[in-house]
Amino acid sequence: MTPADRLKAGVNSDEASESGAPVLPTWPATIARVCRSDILKRLLLALVLALSTIPAADAAGLRAVPEGNRHAEQPKVPGASVRRTQAGRTTFDLKYEKIRDLLSGDRALIAKIKATAADYRLDPIHVIGAIVGEHTYNVDAYDRLQSYYIKAAAYAGDRFRFGHGDESISEFVARPEFRQCEGKADSYSLWTCREVVWEKEFRGRTVGGIAFPDNRFSAVFFQPFYAGQTFGLGQVNPLTALMLSDMVAKSSGYPKLDENDAAGVYEAIMDPDKSLAYMAAAIRRSIDDYASIARVDISTNPGITATLYNTGGSAQRAAALKARGGLPEENYYGWLVNDKLEELKSLL
Repeated sequence: MTPADRLKAGVNSDEASESGAPVLPTWPATIARVCRSDILKRLLLALVLALSTIPAADAAGLRAVPEGNRHAEQPKVPGASVRRTQAGRTTFDLKYEKIRDLLSGDRALIAKIKATAADYRLDPIHVIGAIVGEHTYNVDAYDRLQSYYIKAAAYAGDRFRFGHGDESISEFVARPEFRQCEGKADSYSLWTCREVVWEKEFRGRTVGGIAFPDNRFSAVFFQPFYAGQTFGLGQVNPLTALMLSDMVAKSSGYPKLDENDAAGVYEAIMDPDKSLAYMAAAIRRSIDDYASIARVDISTNPGITATLYNTGGSAQRAAALKARGGLPEENYYGWLVNDKLEELKSLL
C-alpha cells in the first residue's frame, strides 16, 4: 500500500504492519483525527481516562465498600468474650500481641496462608484478619503452631458423634420436615436448608414429644463436648465445615466431610493446614454472597469480611442489607482488624 493509498484508507504509515497489511487504527487516534476542536479533544481524553479508572466493582455493577472503619470507636465487645478473657487472667491487648507474634515468627505458616488464599482468589490479609480476631476475642493462641497439630492428632482417634440426646444428626435430618432439602445441589445449600428448617420447625419447640433447646443448630447438634466449642487455628464450627465441604474439596482437594464421621470433621477443622482451607472458603463464601445477593463488593475491606467470619450467616445478612439498603458495617471484631490493618499487612 502506497502512502497515498494509506491516506485514502485512513491509515497512517506508522500504523501499517511489517508485512505491509494495514492495521486498524485505535479508536482514540481515530477520534483525535476526526475532531478538530481542542476543547472536544480534551473532553474526550478526560472521558477515556475516567472509563479506564472505573473500579472493578463498579464495572461489575457492585457498590464497593470503602476501606477502613465506619465507626470512630470500637463497638462494644460482648460480655462472654470479656469474661473468657478475664478468666484466663489476660487482656485483649495481650492476646492480640500473642497471635501477632506467633504469625510474625512463623514464615512457613505465612507462606501457607498466602498459598491457600490464592486457591480461593483472596487477598491473604482476609485470612490473617480472621485468625487475629478469633485469637483476640474468642480463644488464646498456643505458643507455637506445632501445638495445633498435636491437639488435632489427639482428637482424631476419639470416638464421638454429632447428635442431640439419643438422636444422631443423620437420624434427625431424616425426619419428614427435612424433605424439602433433598436434592440440593451442594453441601452449602443442603446444610443451609437444614439450618433454616431447624429454626422454623424445631428450635425452642416440642416436636414428637421431644423438647428441643432454644439455641442454634450448630450448638445443639454439632458440639458434642460443651457449648460454644470451636477448635483450631481458624476456630471453625463443625456445621460451617460441613457447609463448605464441597467448595474445599474442589479448591483444595481434601476429602468431603461426612456428618456421621464426627472425628473426621474435627480433625479437618483442627489441623492447621486443612483449617486454613475452611477459613478461606468461609471468607470466599461471604464475599460471593454479598456480591450476588446485595450487589456489594466487600473484598477490599478486611474488617467487614472478619465481621462476617465472626458472625456467620453471610447469605441472610446480605439479604437483610439488600432490603434495608446502605453498606455493611464492622462489629467490634472487624473494627480491630481494620484498626490494626497496616501492622497486619506487614506480616505478609
